[in-house]
Amino acid sequence: MAEEKKVRKDRGKWLREMRSELKKVVWPDAKTTAKNTGTVLLCSLLVGAVIWIFDYVAVLAVNTLVSLFA
Repeated sequence: MAEEKKVRKDRGKWLREMRSELKKVVWPDAKTTAKNTGTVLLCSLLVGAVIWIFDYVAVLAVNTLVSLFA
């Protein structure tokens, strides 16, 4: 019984501390969020394109080597 009360008390303390910390967070505005999202999407597309190009070149190289020795 005493352990159950302690668990509830600890949980309550944890929730109060969490709430207190979340009030300190400086959340970005919509413009900043949109800008950051655009940056992430652009970088993801660029990295994907680079990987696709390297993959294409690697496949060409392997196919060329296989055709030379086959």
